[in-house]
Amino acid sequence: MPLNPDSELARLMATLPQVGKVRWIGLRPARDVAMTPVGIAEARTAGGLAGDRYNSGSGKRGVTLIQAEHLPVIATLSGHPVEPALLRRNVVVSGIPLIALKGRSFRIGEVVLEGTDACDPCSRMETALGAGGYNAMRGMGGLCARIVTGGSFRLGDEVVAL
Repeated sequence: MPLNPDSELARLMATLPQVGKVRWIGLRPARDVAMTPVGIAEARTAGGLAGDRYNSGSGKRGVTLIQAEHLPVIATLSGHPVEPALLRRNVVVSGIPLIALKGRSFRIGEVVLEGTDACDPCSRMETALGAGGYNAMRGMGGLCARIVTGGSFRLGDEVVAL
């Protein structure tokens, strides 16, 4: 059942008191290769990031994002240090709750994105984080987003709900 846009819950869900910041960007040029950290990314409308494995197709997963504030929690729950590249997401952001952007448009640099779905962990997290790594990430896997308007974004750019 859709949420009544005039409800108190809809008002609460639409309230974001601050903007976020891009803290890390990574691309994975092929399957089964390590992420490559970059300082700038080029987003293609209805596609993905130039140089990333997921750079074409339906675009529902054109960009994957994860919350910087969740990295230490995942590290604690898995018992292993966590570097952003290990979690295989394209963008690490801080200061804004990513899950609040699901179903909403938001801007990073020149790029307009739409949060399409939660980015649940995959079975590869067992290898990356050790036994229990999958469960350590559950509920903190981030957000998948579709690229509505392409362009570029950089480290330090703001993440702003539209």
